Amino acid sequence: MSESSALNSALIPWKQAIANAPQILVGLSGGMDSMLLLTLLNEQIESKRIQAVHINHGLSDNSDQWQQFAENYCQKMGVGFYAEKIHLVVSGEGIEAAARKARYSVFDKLLVADGLLFLAHHANDQVETVLYRLLRGSGSKGLSGMPESRVLGAGQLIRPLLDYSKQALHREALERKLEWIEDESNLDSRFDRNYLRNKLIPVIAQRWPEYSQSVMHSASLSNQADQLSKELAIEDLKSLDVKKERAGWSMSLELFTEFSHLRQKNILRYWSDINHFSAPASKIINEILSSVVGARQDASPEIIWQSQCWTRFQSRLYLLNHENKQFQCERPISWDMQNSLSLPDGSSLNAQPSKGQGLLATVDVVEIRYRQGGERCKPQGRGHSSSLKKLLLEYQLAPWLRDRIPLFYVQDQLVAVGDLWVCEGWSAKPEESGMEIHWCVDSL
Repeated sequence: MSESSALNSALIPWKQAIANAPQILVGLSGGMDSMLLLTLLNEQIESKRIQAVHINHGLSDNSDQWQQFAENYCQKMGVGFYAEKIHLVVSGEGIEAAARKARYSVFDKLLVADGLLFLAHHANDQVETVLYRLLRGSGSKGLSGMPESRVLGAGQLIRPLLDYSKQALHREALERKLEWIEDESNLDSRFDRNYLRNKLIPVIAQRWPEYSQSVMHSASLSNQADQLSKELAIEDLKSLDVKKERAGWSMSLELFTEFSHLRQKNILRYWSDINHFSAPASKIINEILSSVVGARQDASPEIIWQSQCWTRFQSRLYLLNHENKQFQCERPISWDMQNSLSLPDGSSLNAQPSKGQGLLATVDVVEIRYRQGGERCKPQGRGHSSSLKKLLLEYQLAPWLRDRIPLFYVQDQLVAVGDLWVCEGWSAKPEESGMEIHWCVDSL
């Protein structure tokens, strides 16, 4: 069976997932690859179940015409169509990375729980990806190339054409008499991937005609090495007393430093990965080991990269979800403790009825304030009052949370501090009804 005719069975491995999926999206640029993928999906799935997603980057004078072309084809096929025009924010990684980030942000936003997103990447794209990452100094994870499927947002991303060459897709598209658009920017070799495709790969192909199979084989071996490294990291993490913390996780620094330098680097890389963060680059890992792990015991160092923060506190290494949320609370917030409450810093509060625990249920409404300095209180069961600053140290609240913890007041009297303690005279006695407060911090 030829590679081209085999395309008809490209979706077979995903048949069950498709049957069970509450949502089926397909990325539709209007190019040959995505037009063919949409056609294949439409032949095997009811049209009304499919929604094409077109991202209008606005980088070409023809962008709006491409969007209209894609929409017209979807109308002809009877599938749903969604388009979004995006504004690119170009960072140090360049316009290609910015466009990719923007696309996946839209896909992430659209995917519902257990929804499927199909993208038309093929074998030639995979080879370009591996070569591109090789030239950027990637390790085994990067050199594995693009996975055939992975979690994306609440759903799953699937690349069913990844084993098929662009030539095979082109033959199939011609046989089906498909029409598509040609993005003129693909000829612009100022872009790294275009340079690889237009300048470098043709030279490699002349010298090594079987280069594609060789690169794909190396990608497969790299993927195996990556999986083994990940399994080792997972086993190592089991021995590091890892704990779920507010806004992240922590591990024992004492136990961590017993591992070899190589194992430490492997643990840090996959600690992020298994918690659904980007794996930090080698430069970042080296900085964590030097500036955070290697800092003196009384220091409070931190490394912030993307949405991650590594820091230390009381002999533990922390990985935190850092979104740099700035907040102000100029006036008290009223809360009746009946419903969940979102706070200005992105954290939230909820309260549950209890017996003999928590804040007295006779309290109808509390006012929420934040530290101003000089606050004092007496936790239930204590012999005397202390400053809030001293108590937060005693209760071992991490420094980055001390200005964020909500303080509960009744008629200007401090009655409780977050979910750490209730003040003397305001705690439910054994036979009294109370409200247990929970303070949830997902990110900083």
